Amino acid sequence: MAGTLEFRNISKYFPGVKALDNVSFLARSGEVLAFLGENGAGKSTLLKTLNGDYQPDEGLYLLDGEEKHFKDPHEAIEAGISIIYQERQILPELSVAENIYLGRMPTNRFGVISTAEANRRAEKIIQDFNLPIHPMDKVKDLSIAYQQMVEIMKAYSRENLKVICFDEPTASLSDAEIESLFAIIRKLRDEGKIVIYVSHRMSEIAAITDKVAIFKDGKYVTTLETKKTSEPEMIRLMVGRDIGSVYDELDRNKEIGDVLLEVKHLSSDYVDDVSFTLHKGEVLGFSGLVGAGRTEAMRAIIGADRMTGGEVFLDGEKITCRNPGEAKKKGIVLVPEDRKTQGILATLSVRDNINISMLDANSNKLGIIDRKKEDQVAEEGIRNFNIKTPDADKKIAELSGGNQQKCIVARWMSTMPKVLILDEPTKGIDVGAKAEFYHMIMEFAKQGLGVILISSEMPEVIGLSDRIIVMRARKISGEVMREDATEDRLLSLGMMEE
Repeated sequence: MAGTLEFRNISKYFPGVKALDNVSFLARSGEVLAFLGENGAGKSTLLKTLNGDYQPDEGLYLLDGEEKHFKDPHEAIEAGISIIYQERQILPELSVAENIYLGRMPTNRFGVISTAEANRRAEKIIQDFNLPIHPMDKVKDLSIAYQQMVEIMKAYSRENLKVICFDEPTASLSDAEIESLFAIIRKLRDEGKIVIYVSHRMSEIAAITDKVAIFKDGKYVTTLETKKTSEPEMIRLMVGRDIGSVYDELDRNKEIGDVLLEVKHLSSDYVDDVSFTLHKGEVLGFSGLVGAGRTEAMRAIIGADRMTGGEVFLDGEKITCRNPGEAKKKGIVLVPEDRKTQGILATLSVRDNINISMLDANSNKLGIIDRKKEDQVAEEGIRNFNIKTPDADKKIAELSGGNQQKCIVARWMSTMPKVLILDEPTKGIDVGAKAEFYHMIMEFAKQGLGVILISSEMPEVIGLSDRIIVMRARKISGEVMREDATEDRLLSLGMMEE
């Protein structure tokens, strides 16, 4: 009999928010089921209620027809349910085998832990997964992709595994690593596991899933066969409208002004001889493969990395930024790629996250913070950037990825910058939130800001930029105007030389 996981009338409430609203549907073994929906649609909340991190306020789960209630993740694991999150849950100082069998290391007949037996069992799983690693390798020495594989092997090693869920598993993986992960997911599916896959990347949904369960505003919409459903139809069900022509709908700035930022022969430990200009009201795209030096060039400009050569001019005046704080005072700010480790302050509120860059401006001569000013800045940020939160006191970690990103943008826009650098600003956010960001970027340009957009999504960088700089091997390899830009041309300029 095929295994089943039934979600029956699941509801979950948070203060001011109904995160899950009477969700009912069925997942079956032997297929990969995608959870698809905008940030805030309820996907991750549903996984956390399944996992025992949250308790549903209403409803229940049935695993193979048997009702289940999990007080914590340990109980879910004991029942055969494992969730692989973006944040790796491993102990880096331990070996691969020790991580796989953590808390259940095999013992000999005297009750003594047998590392040799753990290594033997781990080696068999590694061979099953066809991975080029060894049981005794320390996890800290593995790539991010293989660290993730260790987590999957840990779940796989449990004899009772019935359900395995992947929450945005490819966020930090290369194309080759993604294909290795997909091979393992197909193996799990073919062995009769119930596989749930959460991702915003539509190309991945098409490549790895058999069905998609679509969510909108905390509600389950429908389940469809992936191969029989077009991407525009999935998007329409997710967001309630067709956004296929989102780039054509943008109200672009038609009055690009004088040169605002000029970078001449910039070099650091990570880039060589980078020169470019940015105009007032312009969106300047930066394209290139991972490791080409796009982020590193911007880090040198704002003083996060030391410049070893070159000059930077802002409004015709030569400037030197020894750190990002000095860059902010001069009017250059960077929204970083890694939202979770470099952007948000996860334990603080929305108010504190938006105001963290304004501590000096919000304080009097004695250094005492004016709470009324902070309230005003936070409320303006929430209103101007349409941040979906019940109030400014909500912890930022409890917001969706798209709303966290809006908070970071609100933080830096409150400093009234001249140059706004956006490094992969739509990474990990849904298609609906992306459309909001695209319109936001156009508004910034019309206000006269110079916007630098780093994006690995070629349709995005072509669709948003007025001009595109391509980097290759730490240097600029070409410049293309938007009307002349094609994916083939950008890829050709960005490919590494043999």
